[in-house]
Amino acid sequence: MKNLFIGIDISKEVFDYCAIDEQNQIIINKQVVPNSKDGIEKFCQKLDQLKEYSIWITMEHTGHYGSLLCYEFSIRQLCYSLINPLEMKHATGISRGKTDAVDAWRIASYALANKHKLKPYILPAKELRKIKVLMSSRERLVKVHVQMKNGLKSLEIEAKIISLKSHIQEMERIILQIEKSILSTEKQMREIIKQNDELKNNFQKITSVIGVGEITAIKCILETDNFTKFNNPRKFSCHCGLAPFKYQSGSSIRGKTKTSSLCDKSLKSILFKAACSAIQHDPQLKNYYLRKTSEGKHKLSVINAVASKIVLRIFAVSKRKQNFVKLFN
Repeated sequence: MKNLFIGIDISKEVFDYCAIDEQNQIIINKQVVPNSKDGIEKFCQKLDQLKEYSIWITMEHTGHYGSLLCYEFSIRQLCYSLINPLEMKHATGISRGKTDAVDAWRIASYALANKHKLKPYILPAKELRKIKVLMSSRERLVKVHVQMKNGLKSLEIEAKIISLKSHIQEMERIILQIEKSILSTEKQMREIIKQNDELKNNFQKITSVIGVGEITAIKCILETDNFTKFNNPRKFSCHCGLAPFKYQSGSSIRGKTKTSSLCDKSLKSILFKAACSAIQHDPQLKNYYLRKTSEGKHKLSVINAVASKIVLRIFAVSKRKQNFVKLFN
């Protein structure tokens, strides 16, 4: 059976698609379909007419814009892949101009050229998808909370020379409401985890690791799809921006070994906080931190190493049937 590669460029209202065969010949020229259930239904009906082809759909990971497509493709058991937009950008080389129709063709061409390393995307469980939405909502609330708290501090300074009592009270009321919303969101995430045995089991084991709190545990479970997306902690450390890499070329370029900026910065920040907490409460990691800093290592570099050790512990307990065992009292 002949292979057919379909590239989809997704936007809020519509998605453009283009289909090419293994000879890079266009089978379906650039088409535009509404990004809705009806539009996806018509698109799938058109695919049903291509029975002589083995179809592989490829699209960029665009967050919530592509959620409906992923869901509809999954329930229809269609084979599709999600690729990183940054990877797509580097793979296309030097290009001039940009349209959605051309992007759809470029995605299809990328799929053809990289068919040997394409992996079918598996939609996470319903519980994980819901927790992910709640976590995103919480992160937005936390950012707004920090902004409001900083704004309140500036108002309190200005209030020494200007009458701003009513405005300050209004700000305090808003901040209190945001704090309640954050707590409510966290409670909803905990309730979902309690209702799923697999999530509950991993959550309990991960939070037994010293320094790992509830939010850190939930974030790790989400990013690993409950430890099915990453098969070893080194790859996850790379994803988090904790793994150091060498920078050298030839005999003249000898850069410092350092972590990459291409990472999940929010997850790295959470793991850094976990590392700082572990240094305070885990004698083993505290001794490691003091020993390395006394040797002249930069504090942030040592904290990064501690965060990597925490990732190793998280993956270790997730594979075992028991919680983390403390080596020191």
